[in-house]
Amino acid sequence: MQCYSELTPPTAVTHSLSLPFISAQSNNLVVARASLLQIFTTKSVSAELDKAQNSQLQSSRSTDRYDARANDDDGLETSFLGGDSYLLRSDRSNYTKLVLIAEFPLAGTITGLARIKSKATASGGEALLLAFKDAKLSMIEWDPDKYSISTTSIHYYEQEELQGSPWAAPLSHHVNFLATDPGSRCAALKFGLRSLAILQFKDAEEDMTMDDWDEELDGPKPVKELSTTLANGTSSNEETLYSTSFVLRLPNLDPSLIHPVHLAFLHEYREPTFGILSSTTSPSSVLGRRDQLTFMVFTLDIQQKASTTILSVTGLPQDLFRVIALPAPVGGALLVGTNELIHIDQSGKSHGVGVNQFAKQATSFSLVDQSDLELRLEGCEIEAISTEIGEFIMVLNDGRLVLITFRVDGRMVSGLSLRLITPDAGGSIIPTGVSTLSKLNKTCLFAGSEGADSLVIGWSRKQSLIRKRKVRQQDPSSFDLDMEDDDMEDTEDDDDIYTEDYEPAKQTAQAANVLNVRTGELVFRTHDRLVSIAPIRDFTLGQATSHDTERQANQDGVASELSFVCVCGQGKGGSVAVINREIQPKFIGRFEFPEARGFWTMTAQKPIPKSLQGDKAAVTMSAEYERSAQYDRFMIVAKTDLDGYETSDVYVLTGAGFEALTGTEFDPVAGFTIEAGTMGNHLRIIQVLRTAVHCYDGDFGLAQIVPMLDEETGAEPWIESASISDPFILVVREDASIFIAKMFKNLELEELEKEDAVLTSTKWATGCLYEDRSGLFASVQSDKGASSGENIVLFLLSKAGALHVYALPDLSRAIYVAEGLPFVPPLLSANYTARRGTAKDTIKEILVADLGDMTSSYPYLIARHANDDVTIYQPFRIPSTTTQDLPTTLHFQKLSNPVLADDLEQALYSENEVQRAPPMRRCDNVSGYQTVFIPGNSPSFILKSSKAMPRVLRLQGDGVRGMSLFHTEGCQRGFIYADSKGVARVSQIPVRDTSYAEIGMSLKKIPLGADIHSIAYHQSSGTFIVGYDTMEPFELPKEDDYHKEWLHEKDLTFKPRVERGQIKLINPSTWTVIDTVELEPCESIMCIETLNLEISESTNERKHLVTVGTAVSRGEDLPIRGRVLVYDVVAVIPEVGRPETNRKLKLVANEDIPRGAATAISEIGTQGLMLVAQGQKCMVRGLKEDGTLLPVAFMDMSCYVTAVRELKGTGLCLMADAVKGVWFTGYTEEPYRMVLFGKSSTKLETITVDFLPDGNELLFVACDSDGGIHILQFDPDHPKSLQGHLLLHRTTFSAGANPPTRSMLLPRTLPPNSDYASQHVNGSANGTTAAAANGAPDYASSHPDPPAPPSIILFASPTGALATLAPLSEPLYRRLSSLTAQILSSLPHHAGLNPKDYRAPPSAGVVGRVPPGVDAGVGRAIVDGALLARWNEIAAGRRTEIAGRVGFADVGEVRDVLREVLGAGGLGYL
Repeated sequence: MQCYSELTPPTAVTHSLSLPFISAQSNNLVVARASLLQIFTTKSVSAELDKAQNSQLQSSRSTDRYDARANDDDGLETSFLGGDSYLLRSDRSNYTKLVLIAEFPLAGTITGLARIKSKATASGGEALLLAFKDAKLSMIEWDPDKYSISTTSIHYYEQEELQGSPWAAPLSHHVNFLATDPGSRCAALKFGLRSLAILQFKDAEEDMTMDDWDEELDGPKPVKELSTTLANGTSSNEETLYSTSFVLRLPNLDPSLIHPVHLAFLHEYREPTFGILSSTTSPSSVLGRRDQLTFMVFTLDIQQKASTTILSVTGLPQDLFRVIALPAPVGGALLVGTNELIHIDQSGKSHGVGVNQFAKQATSFSLVDQSDLELRLEGCEIEAISTEIGEFIMVLNDGRLVLITFRVDGRMVSGLSLRLITPDAGGSIIPTGVSTLSKLNKTCLFAGSEGADSLVIGWSRKQSLIRKRKVRQQDPSSFDLDMEDDDMEDTEDDDDIYTEDYEPAKQTAQAANVLNVRTGELVFRTHDRLVSIAPIRDFTLGQATSHDTERQANQDGVASELSFVCVCGQGKGGSVAVINREIQPKFIGRFEFPEARGFWTMTAQKPIPKSLQGDKAAVTMSAEYERSAQYDRFMIVAKTDLDGYETSDVYVLTGAGFEALTGTEFDPVAGFTIEAGTMGNHLRIIQVLRTAVHCYDGDFGLAQIVPMLDEETGAEPWIESASISDPFILVVREDASIFIAKMFKNLELEELEKEDAVLTSTKWATGCLYEDRSGLFASVQSDKGASSGENIVLFLLSKAGALHVYALPDLSRAIYVAEGLPFVPPLLSANYTARRGTAKDTIKEILVADLGDMTSSYPYLIARHANDDVTIYQPFRIPSTTTQDLPTTLHFQKLSNPVLADDLEQALYSENEVQRAPPMRRCDNVSGYQTVFIPGNSPSFILKSSKAMPRVLRLQGDGVRGMSLFHTEGCQRGFIYADSKGVARVSQIPVRDTSYAEIGMSLKKIPLGADIHSIAYHQSSGTFIVGYDTMEPFELPKEDDYHKEWLHEKDLTFKPRVERGQIKLINPSTWTVIDTVELEPCESIMCIETLNLEISESTNERKHLVTVGTAVSRGEDLPIRGRVLVYDVVAVIPEVGRPETNRKLKLVANEDIPRGAATAISEIGTQGLMLVAQGQKCMVRGLKEDGTLLPVAFMDMSCYVTAVRELKGTGLCLMADAVKGVWFTGYTEEPYRMVLFGKSSTKLETITVDFLPDGNELLFVACDSDGGIHILQFDPDHPKSLQGHLLLHRTTFSAGANPPTRSMLLPRTLPPNSDYASQHVNGSANGTTAAAANGAPDYASSHPDPPAPPSIILFASPTGALATLAPLSEPLYRRLSSLTAQILSSLPHHAGLNPKDYRAPPSAGVVGRVPPGVDAGVGRAIVDGALLARWNEIAAGRRTEIAGRVGFADVGEVRDVLREVLGAGGLGYL
């Protein structure tokens, strides 16, 4: 069987919600990405700082200059200096950034989010209601004790008895959605055709009814009943947030609710009240029905399960599809249609706007005409900008912004109008339509998208200079008004600017403010973005680097052979994404340095002359040296020569290299450097050797030597490791003792007295120092933070595994002790205890470091195991009102990290030298990241961005002996490292358009700003060919004489739009388009493939050519035509100054297909022919020298071929039909013919299909429209297969929220000790593929193949997730199946969902509706790699127990197997 493994998480944002979730005061954004739930908080960052940081990382030098006159409103300086000069305005506004708090993968597809206000949550924040496909609800809240979400309740409405009639369509065929009452009194889930599940909430409902109680109107306030204690000790008032839910049939509320369209709960009602849009007849555009819809408002009496109709508006346009409840003062409901917007207030009065000329034709409803806007409202989203003045923003499905303004007179709405935001004002910053809008604060909102990056958008109001001066003349004292509104974006109300002393000023300001709010034009800009590669439309593998020979020599062995290149995004959000498994560093310099074993670069200050020495002078001198602005000056290198002789040398750094420094008091033969750094505010250079600590001044004059002498025993223990954090140093020695010293103001290093007896009596394994800038480890938490040097925390790990924490310089007692770190529990606390005899891991090193980027960083505890795996713990404090005691409030939560370290074949060091493990290196700034580097056999960075959790990413290349930061003018914020082959490289992590932590891989995204859906790689020229679509107005055929009625439509201005294809050639060295071919009008590209075709019948010469299949669609009343175009990529003379434009597309063949489109193309056979799926035929064609494509064989198909595949060189083909499933055929060349072997019996709606060779078996993998992955097999010997005419159905596995739409069979890389490789080669040595052995044509059996190389299938989905399907050997399959069952029962599952049920084929899917004809599965299922990836979340003892129970020798064997089957391990060439 097989293992399905997810490589990257989904990136498409489907839902979002803004609410205080973590606590009552927090401002959180909850984002749903199909099956991933993320919780963000917001952070305000100065716009100037943000731009400076970005320019520092993204470009070498900014050309902008600042001029004080830019903020000179009165124009005084301009009048003297000339008004035409170019000015750059200093940006005084703030940007709102998102910072990820936690993320949770869920075993379900999220279909809705809703906030529930409650006072009963543990955190004090609000609860969150999640709706899942098909009809499930989970209520979750934040648990501050576990720093995670906890499930409050689960509700399930998929039972048979709730589904109505037996002939009703399955739940998945209906639009199911969630709506909640604004007062949090109840929620409603509409599911099925006309069912409504009502879930009531308790405490919110009681509070709400009492809050607005008016004793004059409502009589005396009733006394709240006290809860009575019953006999069994339970309270009569259950302390749950919710009551029992019930299901209503909508026709029971009102008989006319037969075809509900949409509903929403309305604001400002005492009882839960919802408005519903429905019809008594089924909507139809064909039957000519008009104005069939009715909007009705019902008030619910939840106790009585009854309702009252408040109002009803009939005769509404048929194209309305959504109800949006508007808050006060506008109130009422906004009904959204494809051609109009209609507002209905609480009295039933309506106002509408038609936004295109079809509004008049589609409805007789009274509408204000704004047809000149020519808008299409399908798929639009609406969110409030300012409810006080009735302003709302609408994002259209092409990304344009429209401002909706309601005219409010008192409590009445007198009309509404729409205005397009111009591109100059930021109206085009969203590239394509959005799926969700959530307002974050007063001046920004989050726009989540399924077709492009999701954006945080802020707005401000532009004012004219005249208005500003008027305001200042009215009130000269209120000079603050001179600031623009955007300068005060994230402040509170504008009124807060004025103090109480300025009452007249306040009134004037308010009057002016309202005036400005109305007249100031809104300007939008992007504050932040969430990277997305959804939807993945097509992908290929190719070399995404330039063909520069010098650069290739530099990158030999340290750049991936191939890259995964996909086209993603919709509309103007179309992009090319280049993905690699590992970090591909950018190399600045390369040096042969075989003796180097460790590097330490440093910024040291020159010594102060004696005449200037003193405290004040030291302060003033040190202030002149700004550390961040100063480049590294020196580098100490630890060396070992070929004879094993150990020395150290010092070098002075140049632009991109280094030179040896001589003539100093530095002693190279003093020994091997263990650690180096600076102390005393960069005035002292510290070198830690095996036997002593040497202190030098800034010019390497020796200042002090601190020997490692034990005064009691006289022993001189060698130093094993050290940690420096100014002004302290920690040294761990080989006798397991420690040495702690402090650098005092006289720049002398003195040992601190170990007052706590534990420090001297305990054997210590490792330790580190950490500067606690956030105050997380402080006994008393405060917002002020501590000054530098006063907040150093010491972490020590004893040989027994206890973690001790000390706040330096106090060594009298530990502020925190946790005994259980080697057991790696999911939650580590001071009171954690493990059972006696529980297995534990060996931890060889710990490091506490800040991980993050320019926006935010957070401390993490990183534990490195003996096998180089790392466990990352996130420390957090439990909010406690009773105590601030660290042992009680500080906990460590283990983060999920499925990455397992590699066992490299090549030894890191030569045989005759000491084998030592280089320690982890804390890096304060590598290309803008605060990160930790793990050297050794599996060199990796632990990277974290503000929008992702920490991820371990391997550095491409060999094992690393030593690494250090390298910050010089020629290599800014880079690093230097020496690999196991003795090569030292000065490098940078590329960050321009590149992200890492977001998907756990290296992702470079190149926006192309067009709708791209096909890509192919042309190997011989090293270029990529992409298929674009541009939208054009549809023109009716001019030559038509039959349709006289078309004459009435010739003056139509608002024309339908049709696709027109373009083929573009892209050079990967610069990722620019170098050639474009435009197709005919109405012709769109269906597929692009690069095929190795025979171009000469006489010489049989072969050539790689680009083949394009197209469809010409001129409307539904004309037949579809198609074309097959064949292009060659030829070399040409490049344009001046653009050396990349040295290639062009040359047309080789152009074949018209009169009936049907060319939907899929593949290579076939051994003679260089192609297989083309054209209409309802699959035809084999050969390229003739005259540019025609000669058909030689064909096969009739059923409906529409979505994919064709050939098992390379065998003639065995698979065809996927969009309705009729999978066809397995054979092709012979002597004579030319195609033979049908077998087909799938079910009505599979097949999206993509692929072969999967598995030893001497040949399997077929088909993916359907429901997200099901079906394993099929051709077996003519099976009694039920009708001599092979029916393909055997082995099993079906659900991909859940990430249905595969593209697939590719790829070679699989396996480790040398792979169980699958050994069994596969032995078992297949004498066999051929199953099909060749079982009645395949003579061609296949007469060419017995060696066993096929190991294969793996790569899947891509519309949510941006990548996954693999890899075959397993039978013994391994059984053990992994048992392992998943054990993991399933050992781990908590968020939101109460069942991962096993999630992966089962949906009962409403094709297998449930039409059972397969020959089910040969015998209850076997594909192994779920998402569960196996959580193996490291289990504690060490439980892992050992499970490994033994399942049949593995030990935990190490499980680790080897998981490294082989999980992640991108099988794709080593990426």
